[in-house]
Amino acid sequence: MYKRIIAMAVAALVMFTVAAMLMRNREAESTEDVLRLHIVANSDSAEDQRAKLLVRDAVLELMDGAADASSAEEAEAMMLSMGSELIAVAEAVLTENGLEYGAQLVSGEFSFPERQYGERVYPEGEYKALRIILGDGAGENWWCVLFPPLCITKTDTDEPVEFKSFFAELWERIVDIFN
Repeated sequence: MYKRIIAMAVAALVMFTVAAMLMRNREAESTEDVLRLHIVANSDSAEDQRAKLLVRDAVLELMDGAADASSAEEAEAMMLSMGSELIAVAEAVLTENGLEYGAQLVSGEFSFPERQYGERVYPEGEYKALRIILGDGAGENWWCVLFPPLCITKTDTDEPVEFKSFFAELWERIVDIFN
């Protein structure tokens, strides 16, 4: 009995050590070849926050071809060439929802917090971004990494998504060994 408890304690210690090493060694992506999409709401009201998400969905649908870009510069050039379409889509969404303020598209370098997408970590820092500002642009924002293409809003399948945990599987194996 004591051997089993000691073995499980050692296994847990090993798992936590491995987890700490993985977190410390996670790969930080360079800020160089990255382009972000940033949508800033008019205000923090529920209506304006909802409009921001509706604009996001419409803009991402329009920008579907940006996933074919081979660099951040190419993705930015594609998006800027679509600038009038992007603004027209954003303003159409606003109008459909009875909001009278407009939208503007700005390109530049902006400060962003750290963000992790799967194994990729984008550290806090200045990133090139396309910013769609709705109205006064005084509300909470939404953003994603446009290049490399990590803006995910939908899946192409109705199959359920299966999540796996390395540590849960490791734990099950260890328990099976001692049973």
